[in-house]
Amino acid sequence: MRIPRIYTDSPLREGGSAELDDNAAQHVGRVLRMQPGQDLLLFNGDGNDYPAIITESGKKRVAVEVGSPVANTTESPLDIVLGQTLSKGDRMDYAVQKAVEMGVTRIVPLTTERCEVKLRGDREDKRLRHWQSIATSAAEQCGRARVPEILPVMPLADWFEHTGDCDLRLVLHHRTEQSLNTLAKPACIALMIGPEGGLSPEEINAAETAGFLPVALGPRVLRTETAPVAAMALCQWLWGDIGS
Repeated sequence: MRIPRIYTDSPLREGGSAELDDNAAQHVGRVLRMQPGQDLLLFNGDGNDYPAIITESGKKRVAVEVGSPVANTTESPLDIVLGQTLSKGDRMDYAVQKAVEMGVTRIVPLTTERCEVKLRGDREDKRLRHWQSIATSAAEQCGRARVPEILPVMPLADWFEHTGDCDLRLVLHHRTEQSLNTLAKPACIALMIGPEGGLSPEEINAAETAGFLPVALGPRVLRTETAPVAAMALCQWLWGDIGS
């Protein structure tokens, strides 16, 4: 039986005891219904995995005894910041989940001219928590050492400023002949993905003025939830840890 891998924001120390935070405890105790004596594999973003044994288990409280840390080397050397325009239904969920699997560092939901999703106040907070939960589950499943952060929704002007420290900034659209394999190896990439209807010419011009390079992934038009997965897979292949 596969040992469940669980993220917790609780401090973990070899030989010590720990109580899982509320979200992790509810998943282990209420969803998985695990019992004392069963094994877990914990991580909290410090770069290690921690084997642990459950010592107490309930629907709201789970305590563990922590074993020796094991270095986790699954994080990519490539820093990828994804600006993903909001989309309807489960498209955004898919983009978040797969971006985490592809090694994204952080995800910024964007609002653009043709974006049909409007989030404000409590609704925005609820969606951000939902996407962060998806990111956590994806990191647990794919073996990552850390959980990427989902930042608050940004308009493009804020996104341009937010990514100013990245040494390569790309706006994806199919109306260009520039391809990824012609570019020099970066340390940090900002990827900007438009909505279902695409970015407007004015938005593409604004991105280029802000220092973004337009690139195409091929001759076909990709959906808004497919584009980031394809782009990050190619970036990891060219400059990261896929195929290394």
